[in-house]
Amino acid sequence: MTSSTTDHTSDAVRSDPDGLDTPEGLTTVDSVGPSADPAPDAGAHSHVSGGVTVPVTGGAPFLHPVGSADLADHPVPSGREELWRFTPLRRLRGLHADAPLTGDPLTATWSAPEGVRVTELQGDEARSARGRSGYLPTDRPAARAWHEAARTLLVQVPADAQIAEPVEVTLTGQAGGEATAGWTVIEIGSHAKADIVLIQQGSTTLTDVVEIVVGDGAQVTVAALGEWAADAVHLTHHHVKLGRDATIKHIALSFGSDLSRAMTSVDYAGPGGDLQFLGLYFADTGQHLEHRLFVDHTAPHCKSDVLYKGALQGKGAHTVWIGDVLIRKSAEGTDTYEMNRNLLLTEGTRADSVPNLEIETGEIVGAGHASATGRFDDEQLFYLLSRGIPSDIARRLVVRGFFGEVLLKIGVPSVVERATETIERELAVGGY
Repeated sequence: MTSSTTDHTSDAVRSDPDGLDTPEGLTTVDSVGPSADPAPDAGAHSHVSGGVTVPVTGGAPFLHPVGSADLADHPVPSGREELWRFTPLRRLRGLHADAPLTGDPLTATWSAPEGVRVTELQGDEARSARGRSGYLPTDRPAARAWHEAARTLLVQVPADAQIAEPVEVTLTGQAGGEATAGWTVIEIGSHAKADIVLIQQGSTTLTDVVEIVVGDGAQVTVAALGEWAADAVHLTHHHVKLGRDATIKHIALSFGSDLSRAMTSVDYAGPGGDLQFLGLYFADTGQHLEHRLFVDHTAPHCKSDVLYKGALQGKGAHTVWIGDVLIRKSAEGTDTYEMNRNLLLTEGTRADSVPNLEIETGEIVGAGHASATGRFDDEQLFYLLSRGIPSDIARRLVVRGFFGEVLLKIGVPSVVERATETIERELAVGGY
């Protein structure tokens, strides 16, 4: 099978530093420009919706609606909306509608180095902590969490602190039947440096929001490890407020759950912000894993770099990746690139991938996006087999190499170790 690839670059052309011509394990067909979308192969088990590069004014409201804490501003989605058209609403257990959020909150435990404060806020204090990043809910599940989450988990790193060990917060669900809501706020003081690891596990039906406030000149890595039980349903929104000359590496690792849908967005609070979004996911039989990103370039001379990779195996395994980058008129000197790659390991899988790039100013350093989906490269497998490597080991090596690019960039040893172990378990499930 020949894979589907989209690659669009703005007039300020920027080459792919990783070599788009030959994605690991994929055979590609390149296209340039929004009119060059390849038609999906009717006999294939993948689907790629072509990326779009468009000049806009004020952004496309169907991709990033105006936020509001008023639940009345967020009607129950029908599935025909652009933001919901890939999501199987019938599997959400009413999280998108009006299912009671009366289940017990997730149990929170943490390991915080000296100088880091982790607090569970209750009642009015919990509600008053929400929105510190400037975030307002952009869909109904998030708006419900705003009003109904019983607590707010607050993680604070003081200004100028240099935290050598990762801050680990583990959220454990106790039951998947009763829906619940959660809210987390992470505050990194100016010129501080820290690694925050959120481990999500257990059985749950959850809608939650994670706000991340990064002070001026701070450097932070935030890694969210989705290691849910197989029956979990999780709708989440991570929102980043990135200060002047601040740096964030945001990592999303999605493995468990029956269905997970993650929205991640960023606002630049000043010039010089540097953002890296990394994602890694592995979908099994019947599993739905969905990632949506919105990078809102509002300040000048900022950077964003997005790399998400996923593998799929088993009948009905479905992944969705939507990457939207908006460069506003005020964001002169922007340098941005986003890429998504998917590897289909078996028949009966489907990967939807839609990169979007919206540009309001031509005064940028560079902007581009790319998407590729395909099966194992037969030539690559033949090369390994011809050197006496058994077929199952050869396929395992190809998958390891495919994910290796993301793993090398994570930079937090404990996160890399957990992700690698999970990938090995996933490969064992597939018989590799």
